[in-house]
Amino acid sequence: MVRRVVVALLAPVTWAPPGIDPVQWRTALAEDVVDLLATLNEVETAVAVTPADRRLADAVIWPGTAVHEVAEPTVNAALAALTGYDQAAVVAADAPDLPGLTLGKLLRPLTSRPVAVAPVEGGGPGLLGVATRLPVPGWLPELDLDAAVPADVRRAAPAPGDVAVTPAWRRLRGPADLAALNPAVEGWDATRTLLSGPARRG
Repeated sequence: MVRRVVVALLAPVTWAPPGIDPVQWRTALAEDVVDLLATLNEVETAVAVTPADRRLADAVIWPGTAVHEVAEPTVNAALAALTGYDQAAVVAADAPDLPGLTLGKLLRPLTSRPVAVAPVEGGGPGLLGVATRLPVPGWLPELDLDAAVPADVRRAAPAPGDVAVTPAWRRLRGPADLAALNPAVEGWDATRTLLSGPARRG
């Protein structure tokens, strides 16, 4: 039986909607992503966070969720903290309406490829997530989810085909991303409540 884990990387967020407290915003996003991970089948879930942000992790995790403290909130640091798994995915914690199916598609290529990456919707810089077989291939470069693109990973691979590119999804990093949220889609309850509640001042 293949042992898989999906890790929510609780990195700082660089944008919050006007009128919403950035700390509350970051917490709501993280809570929704962690709640999503808890619904996935056949994977274990975890969060990775710096010691300074341990309080955030404790506020959003479910009972039994592993918390990995890392020196810096990067994909590589999160992967290095894992032991005992065959496959792992690290995903950004600012995609509260992320479908579970999209995460499944990020892990699926690992049956035939060592690494898979999910880009950010719209083709801009950044990745939604990275999945890899463990141990991590030595050629995997240092990856910043806010700046890397699939081509960066493919250039580092022995062959471009070693890296699968899976369907993209949006991260909430600006007004355009916020406008794309679909209120008819279930989930993202914490973010939805914050956007519609009294914490918003305009």
